[in-house]
Amino acid sequence: MLTRLPFVFWPTPAGRLTILIYHRVLPDWQPLRPDESHAVLFERQMALLARHFRPMALGDAVRALRDGRLPQRACCVTFDDGYADNLTVAGPIMQRHRIPASVFVATGYLDGGRMFNDTVIECVAATKLMQLDATVLGLGPLPLATLDERRQAVSSILKVVRYLPPTERDSKVADLVRAAGSPVLPDDLMLSTPQLRALAASGVDIGGHTISHNVLTTLTSEQAEAEIGGGKRTLERLLDRPVPHFAYPNGVPARDFTRAHADLVRRLGFELAVTTAVGVVSQDTLDPFQLPRFSPWGKSVLALSARLARNAQSRQHALA
Repeated sequence: MLTRLPFVFWPTPAGRLTILIYHRVLPDWQPLRPDESHAVLFERQMALLARHFRPMALGDAVRALRDGRLPQRACCVTFDDGYADNLTVAGPIMQRHRIPASVFVATGYLDGGRMFNDTVIECVAATKLMQLDATVLGLGPLPLATLDERRQAVSSILKVVRYLPPTERDSKVADLVRAAGSPVLPDDLMLSTPQLRALAASGVDIGGHTISHNVLTTLTSEQAEAEIGGGKRTLERLLDRPVPHFAYPNGVPARDFTRAHADLVRRLGFELAVTTAVGVVSQDTLDPFQLPRFSPWGKSVLALSARLARNAQSRQHALA
């Protein structure tokens, strides 16, 4: 039972904020998405946070930290990209445990869109071929006879396509789908507009995540401004409310965004932005446009508690 687990906690003073990052919460564990949470695990993780931590809304937590009134073991839950299961699977679990959350939405994938990484995963999962010709990516033939081979194929493909210029990336992913025999791929992975509005109506904070989830360092300054500002404007139009929070796509400082991008996010009217750098936020490291986040990987709440302890001791990696 939850209360009998030997939790690992650190001696944490007030004024240190842990921000967790999720993407999907699957109904069940999926072998080609081994690092994604699923309903049973997420339920246990949220029970852990509700029992032993102080879950807070992201904006409230950052303001409390700035003002010197953040409580001990304060934490925030965030999701990137805008998956439908944030509403259908994660939503009821968070409501049961009274966990506030933020969901950062890439608006170009609303209403039937599919992100390139999901296209790759779903394609490799669905194809009936035992070998995939990935010559278009410079990888040659990739074996698919076993589950491990399919996992490796997904990993190899994503390493190549993730940092391609957006047009080239999308073209090569489309070529890959054709090489796989054009299997039928799902079109309901991302939020629809009614689902987005339902998520916001339930009290979830909706934040910007660009239009197309392109890594900002692969774009010109004009393209980056169009992506960041365009996503913000779309969300504000759909929700009829301000959208003051932003998450950098991929989110590693220096590699995926620069100080110029952080300054651009500020100029476009956002109040804070989250990264994927490790560490916790304290008053002396607080940069509201470089808030680090922690990925709660692991298959048990004991693993989560141990990782939380390690993350609390990590130094924040940020732009100078």
